[in-house]
Amino acid sequence: MNRLAAAVRDAAGRVDAATPDHRDRAVDALRAGAVLGVVLGHWLVTALVTDGSTLRAASPLQHLPWLAPVSWAFQTLAVFFLVGGHVATRGYASSRARGIPYRRWLHGRLARLFKPVAAVLLLWTAVTAVLLVSGAEYATVRTLVKLALSPLWFLLVFAALTAATPLVARLHPLWPLAVVLHVDLLRFGLGAPDALGWLNLAAGWLVPYALGAAWTRGDLERRRSGWILLLSGTAATAALVAWAGYPASMVGVPGAGVSNLNPPTLAAVTFGLAQCGLALLLRDRLRTAMRRPVAWAAVALVNLSVMTVFLWHQTALMATTATGLLAGRLPGLHTAPDGLGWVAARLVWLPVFVLALAVCRSAFRSWERGGGGRRHGRSRVVRTHRPTTEDVRHV
Repeated sequence: MNRLAAAVRDAAGRVDAATPDHRDRAVDALRAGAVLGVVLGHWLVTALVTDGSTLRAASPLQHLPWLAPVSWAFQTLAVFFLVGGHVATRGYASSRARGIPYRRWLHGRLARLFKPVAAVLLLWTAVTAVLLVSGAEYATVRTLVKLALSPLWFLLVFAALTAATPLVARLHPLWPLAVVLHVDLLRFGLGAPDALGWLNLAAGWLVPYALGAAWTRGDLERRRSGWILLLSGTAATAALVAWAGYPASMVGVPGAGVSNLNPPTLAAVTFGLAQCGLALLLRDRLRTAMRRPVAWAAVALVNLSVMTVFLWHQTALMATTATGLLAGRLPGLHTAPDGLGWVAARLVWLPVFVLALAVCRSAFRSWERGGGGRRHGRSRVVRTHRPTTEDVRHV
């Protein structure tokens, strides 16, 4: 054990020593935390329940609504967009300073986003064909494919915002926030069609993305900015949930009349403001914590595989669920999420999901290096790596 610990410390020390001094490690820590929050959130509130020969999606939040605070801790997409906006605007400004045209800069960023998607689409196209040919019920196939491909909606929105980075670079976050406010007033106050809410899919996530641009401009360096966002966002969210009828859960709940996330509501956006404020307040603490080699190495590892983790975590869950069926209906995996017993059992399954995700990472990590080919150049996390280490993806 002592030898293993020494080896870990030695490897972490090499990663720490190879990291450029100018790198803001707090940015990587926030990105890693946001990704892991999304993954753990999905694993904790997504259940595949067997009804005879059919699998359907369910959530413990349907039966245990008092668990809604779990969604507050793990719905971290706003932080993801905050970091994404900061990194994109900073990168675009750097590219312009070096004379790199917009088209080349955008192509590079979108390639890093979408090349890893090819493996997911190819695998699930094959799985879908096999399931349909073998006579699986359409409802089951639809449930599985919907869960597997659900992370892709994020990439489409993120790609659109990335393309708009030159415009967002000077945009004040209050403008998209005003759009979200008016859309919800029309939807919930004046009876406008629910389809109008899909405008918030862009406007809602543009708010934290624009905050990331404001971070790049230096507008959010004072701690006062973080406190304003945290306190005002918390107060607004509490008021919307308590008095305006918005759901307490910050993720979608099957069967619920209104989802805060699909599309984003004003409550989801104000909650995101609070999260962004907290993230900004934690920057200095994270920079201090990331000076510890082991902590930084762990964060660097997550960032090196961020796209693989994000794209394959639902597949890891479903692969575990499908394999478990060979042993019958297992608690926390195939049973209805209607009690604390299910929650306790699901916590036990988390290490198995991690193992399944590690297998996916091992199998598909070459796609994250650029579509399965041998990538050229060096990691953006550290100056040098072993040949098997992937490039961090600024997403």
